[in-house]
Amino acid sequence: MPSSPLPIAAMRLVPNSLHDEVAAKLRARIFDGQLAPGSFIDEAALCESLEISRTPLREALKVLTAEGLVRHEPRRGCFVNQVTEQDLDEIFPVIALLEGRCAFEAARNATDADLAVLDTLHERLNRHARAGQITEYYEVNFAIHEAIITLANNRWLALVISDLRKILKLARLQQLHAPGRLEQSLAEHMAVFAALKARDADGAEVAMRTHLTRQRVALRELARTQKSRVLA
Repeated sequence: MPSSPLPIAAMRLVPNSLHDEVAAKLRARIFDGQLAPGSFIDEAALCESLEISRTPLREALKVLTAEGLVRHEPRRGCFVNQVTEQDLDEIFPVIALLEGRCAFEAARNATDADLAVLDTLHERLNRHARAGQITEYYEVNFAIHEAIITLANNRWLALVISDLRKILKLARLQQLHAPGRLEQSLAEHMAVFAALKARDADGAEVAMRTHLTRQRVALRELARTQKSRVLA
């Protein structure tokens, strides 16, 4: 009898040192915008606010540098990374393939109970879309993607996707601000879910790849619109 998929969290290493905890706090500050893209990371100020010494902070910054969230410039210090258009062009095709494969496997593995959980999540997604609640929509959207990755039951896919999503998270929420994107995103999610319910593995893979590809298109259109406004 096949083993049940482990929760995504169970595949991660549990933080077991101070620098892991510091890295988690800095990561959260980056994702919620307290540490803005391109901003200088003031080590002295962070040490004071976090009540830690320079050693765990610098070890944490090494972790975030390896993840691509922070860059170190010799003699200048550390800065929060900015996601470039080239980064997005290179990452989105890869993550579309990976998450597409997850959807394929999820369609083959999902039980009726799993689909019931996904149904509840999609109901919440629908409510947030109708209310125009982008932040809340994104949180449920993230939970749905995580659930599908878990159902794929492939820890290597999960780990690689997790690393890429940390980079994309710096820009991904923005795409929901593109005109009509919230409604389009919901329709794409419902297409993925319909394929999962039908146990249509190929259809789920194609729908998920389409969903991720259109996110990139939305970000490109949003960047073009913002550039036009600056030049106007």
